[in-house]
Amino acid sequence: MKNITLGRTGITVPQNGFGALPIQRIPLEDAVRILRKAYDGGIRFFDTARAYTDSEEKVGAAFGDGYVKRDEIIIATKTAAKTPEEFWQQLDMSLNNLKTDYIDIYQFHLMGQCWKPGDGTGMYECMLRAKEQGKIRHIGGTAHKIGIAKELIESGLYETVQYPFSYLATDQEADLIKMCNENNVGFICMKGLAGGLITNSKAAMAYISQFDGAVPIWGIQKEKELDEWLSFMDNTPELDDELKTFIESERKELMGDFCRGCGYCMPCTVGIQINQCNRMSLMLRRAPSESWLSDHWQAEMNKIEECIGCGACLSKCPYELEIPTLLRKNLEDYREVLAGNRRVN
Repeated sequence: MKNITLGRTGITVPQNGFGALPIQRIPLEDAVRILRKAYDGGIRFFDTARAYTDSEEKVGAAFGDGYVKRDEIIIATKTAAKTPEEFWQQLDMSLNNLKTDYIDIYQFHLMGQCWKPGDGTGMYECMLRAKEQGKIRHIGGTAHKIGIAKELIESGLYETVQYPFSYLATDQEADLIKMCNENNVGFICMKGLAGGLITNSKAAMAYISQFDGAVPIWGIQKEKELDEWLSFMDNTPELDDELKTFIESERKELMGDFCRGCGYCMPCTVGIQINQCNRMSLMLRRAPSESWLSDHWQAEMNKIEECIGCGACLSKCPYELEIPTLLRKNLEDYREVLAGNRRVN
């Protein structure tokens, strides 16, 4: 496993990070065990967010009471604040939850614009002040839209940029890493498994390992998932011809207008579980289909008929998907599968 330096932050870590969003779904004791096992196995970069319910608290429980020396790990978290008042409230809460005096990389979460000094919002000035106070060490931003990501990189204001990146990325998205390297900006890869659509960890790791300057944060919830990533610390997969062929076949199947399951479209005004229903066709074919064909999911899919076309989800989708249209396509396919007219796994 090679080490990666995140741009001008000077932070150097193995190219194998821990995404702590999924640990909000498991008990505290399990989360602490998994986080500590990740550290013991060589992972040093841990990414969380104030918006991930109790994820920060679990990271704090794992590392904030002396299990590791503070300078032996890198902690990145995020603020969803939209006002300076919210910024300071969330920063203090994050520091308290994480049981630390400072955050290595503090990121604006899901940025809809590039905050800049003097733009009238005061948001970037908050970052500068927090850095002066020693509460944060580096300033970063996360984005789901490529235009915002480019603006962050080129602004000279952000030391890291976090963006969805996997072997389903477009050439234009892959160029973001080159742009980061040219501007001495660290690139943090989120959604390296495309919201669960990618199931081959070896291929995912081999693809990311081509890129210098990029650190993936794998979303980890189960110990067996962690074991896969830890196995790559000493035996990192190489992107050989076999894996290249596999990835190309995956890209042909999955590229295009597919839902990543991020959930930013939620909640739906009529209760549709958009982030799952809108990628049901793919999930039926990439995971054991029996659970997706249960009475529960049949009822959830039937809710698509109640869509009123209000457009609320359209304005919130970072990938600008035509959500109502895709929902109807998924419902039609789902009913064909139920009727036995289309075969899946």
